[in-house]
Amino acid sequence: MSSNATQLSKFLSFVLRHEPHSIGLVLDQQGWAPIEEVIAKGNAAGTPFSRADLLDVVATSDKKRFSLSDDGQRIRAAQGHSAVVDLGLSPREPPGVLYHGTATRFVDAILLEGLKPQARQQVHLSVDPATAHRVGQRHGKPAIFKVEAAHMHSKGFAFFIADNGVWLTDRVPSEFLVLSSPSE
Repeated sequence: MSSNATQLSKFLSFVLRHEPHSIGLVLDQQGWAPIEEVIAKGNAAGTPFSRADLLDVVATSDKKRFSLSDDGQRIRAAQGHSAVVDLGLSPREPPGVLYHGTATRFVDAILLEGLKPQARQQVHLSVDPATAHRVGQRHGKPAIFKVEAAHMHSKGFAFFIADNGVWLTDRVPSEFLVLSSPSE
């Protein structure tokens, strides 16, 4: 992704996940916004881009952060919202184990309190330790937790899968967490 595309991706993540009001944008209840409105308000706010630029970012994002509506007229962030939205995802049965990447400085608190969504609406989980490791590296020296997702699910916890494959749940109590060793 070029530096311009990276900057546009960061801008879209900011307005579609966290602060749509910063450019005068209003998301619907499911987090959707009309593409033409996102472009017009982004341009007016000093971030110039075209529909082609936006579609290129959606198509080339390695993390698949954005979803387009079936008619191609609306866009939303796939997950990661701090703005209140209902993605309309149906509960799904998770794989037996999922993973969560974090920084080592948070390990003690997580072991004590479990995983909480913090500034986001839900906890994000990965299907493989490599992805969790990459996520953890963004925050410092990485630590990886195994999440006993099937056990949680059997106890009534709901899991959802975002459009980009990230698993979501409201929280993960510490009893369902195992700190992974580096070789796993």
